[in-house]
Amino acid sequence: MSELWVAGIALLHLLGLLSAFRAVMETRTSQGAIAWVLFLVMAPVIALPAYWMFGRSRFVGYRKVKSAVDAGVREQLAALLDAMESHRARGVSGDTPGAVAEKLAELPYTRNNRVELLIDGEETFRSILAGIDRAREYILFQFFIVRDDRIGREVRARLIARAKAGVRVCFLYDEIGSHGLGERYLDGLREAGVAVSAFNTRRGWKNQFQLNFRNHRKTVIVDGKEAWLGGHNVGDEYLGHDPKFGHWRDTHIRIEGPAVLAVQLSFLEDWYWATRNGIGGLRWRPVAAPNGSATVLVIPSGPADELETAELMFLHAINVARHRLWIASPYFVPDDAVVHALQLAGMRGVDVRILIPDRPDHLAVWLAAFSYFEEAGRTGVRFYRYRRGFLHEKVMLIDDRTATVGTANFDNRSFRLNFEITAVVEDRRFLRDVEAMFERDFADSEPESPDALRRRPFWFRVAVRLARLAAPIQ
Repeated sequence: MSELWVAGIALLHLLGLLSAFRAVMETRTSQGAIAWVLFLVMAPVIALPAYWMFGRSRFVGYRKVKSAVDAGVREQLAALLDAMESHRARGVSGDTPGAVAEKLAELPYTRNNRVELLIDGEETFRSILAGIDRAREYILFQFFIVRDDRIGREVRARLIARAKAGVRVCFLYDEIGSHGLGERYLDGLREAGVAVSAFNTRRGWKNQFQLNFRNHRKTVIVDGKEAWLGGHNVGDEYLGHDPKFGHWRDTHIRIEGPAVLAVQLSFLEDWYWATRNGIGGLRWRPVAAPNGSATVLVIPSGPADELETAELMFLHAINVARHRLWIASPYFVPDDAVVHALQLAGMRGVDVRILIPDRPDHLAVWLAAFSYFEEAGRTGVRFYRYRRGFLHEKVMLIDDRTATVGTANFDNRSFRLNFEITAVVEDRRFLRDVEAMFERDFADSEPESPDALRRRPFWFRVAVRLARLAAPIQ
């Protein structure tokens, strides 16, 4: 028995070493590689299953599926790109900031869009439900979390009603985010003719043990003419009905115009990965929105990208800021590259403000944020703790020119592990709305002192440092 025990321990250490070698070769960041190597070598019993489930940072197979989708709709895409030329934003060329963003998105900035800022749950779901009721041809519906509660059942009832009226409905959810969603809820949709699928994160034999990747996108597309995306999931807490968090501060955006088709393409790629089926009969001809004055670029990002699209998007926004950079994110655990970019922005004299929650919903992430206050604060970066409930919005305001609303947080998971989507908007009216929203949020917040961590007890400072150390693999 003792010989078997020794052999088993030796095997675990061997597997730990082999997995550590793989972490060195494949982990996207040096910090993440170091964290995994130490964990795998020192505690293989715990680390091995953790690494097999959470260790990879590349989503195997999705890139091939994306290529297959693009090939399957190549004619539509070619026609789409040609048609978008007449809607393409002026002045986006060469080495301009807009040209860099276009390369990340792989689609052009388009003008002639109409955008609407949707603040908090009541306004967001009122708009989405009204859009569902307007659908005449199809509805593409995708959320990270869908709950079988009051708003979840209301959404299901509206989708069923449109399906029974002859509207095609595709319903896509993330099986990890929506792990509590029962078959009874889904069967009701299927019986009405709704096409339902989980994202199927574990599809493909190389992905069988992976729980690390999530489809964090929250989008609705109606008839190829209007789209919604942002921070809200489908659940009563997003309407402020959770007694633990109370008021839920979140933001969505409604888009009408040519940019809708970029959101639609993102959904189509996700749907094809999940089902291996395309969706025929979608509208691919861009239509200018009535009185549409907004320039919009939609940037999908995820672990199948050849580049680290989400982090590059944030770095680009920080680097182009000249006098103002306001950021709202519920999870602020960036890597060194982003921290250094924020420090440089502060040294340029940019008004950098970062709005984060006061209440934690993920303790480790909440703790890790404390470690950045002094580091970034040395160069004038200011942090604010939102006190009126829980802050969950993912919004940026860059100077007086650009705002973003999306699903991506300022953390490793959104930078490298989640499928995300962000709308980049240039429109004076919209920017005024975003600025006013930020001003109200700052009024409901308290500034965080750069020396906040030093004033905490020793055990708290240790917990913060450990949380920061674990940030690359959270």
